[in-house]
Amino acid sequence: MSSSGSAGRALAKSTDGIVSRYINRKVSTRITAFLVKLPNPPSPDTVSIVSALVTALGALLIATGPMWLGGLLVQLGSILDGVDGEIARALKKQSKGGALFDTMLDRLADIAVITGLAAASIVKGYSTWIVVFASTLGLAGDLLVTYIHCIGEKLAGIHPVLVGRLPGIASRDVRLFIVFLASLVNAPLAALLVIAFLGFLYSLAKTIELLGYIMG
Repeated sequence: MSSSGSAGRALAKSTDGIVSRYINRKVSTRITAFLVKLPNPPSPDTVSIVSALVTALGALLIATGPMWLGGLLVQLGSILDGVDGEIARALKKQSKGGALFDTMLDRLADIAVITGLAAASIVKGYSTWIVVFASTLGLAGDLLVTYIHCIGEKLAGIHPVLVGRLPGIASRDVRLFIVFLASLVNAPLAALLVIAFLGFLYSLAKTIELLGYIMG
């Protein structure tokens, strides 16, 4: 067993989504290992800002082209979104303020991505009403997952991902990976609809699982 593999698992989180667990962490932990060895490692907040900016730039390129490059930057932003927490854990700089700052930046970046997908869908010639409907559902699905994680952990005292059998099929890493894949085949509207479907499905299922956990 390599020391780098052990270090990577130590920096990972039990609540990681399936993309983070099997793809993103394999890259982010290596970036973190390099950064923490620097004489002056960047702060977790700095990495959070860089992650949000990279994701926002990706959203802009999804809207204006080239879409594949935008999707690649969105996926890079998703990977970097794991680095800030890894650095915080590695350097013992975890804080509630940092967590709040990171969460707000994530939501703003998510809104930018949904907006970019909507703009790209209009450019492709889809009806404005269809795009408005799909983007509204996509944004709602995105926010519902965040909300069920927040309120679920507060009420149940445990992260919802760890409750029941349903894994993190709609967590942020999964949603951004869907955007990445859709960008490769120039399918922004499909990305919005898949994000919406997974968000609503996951939120409903987790609500049921959480009710059983809390009441049982």
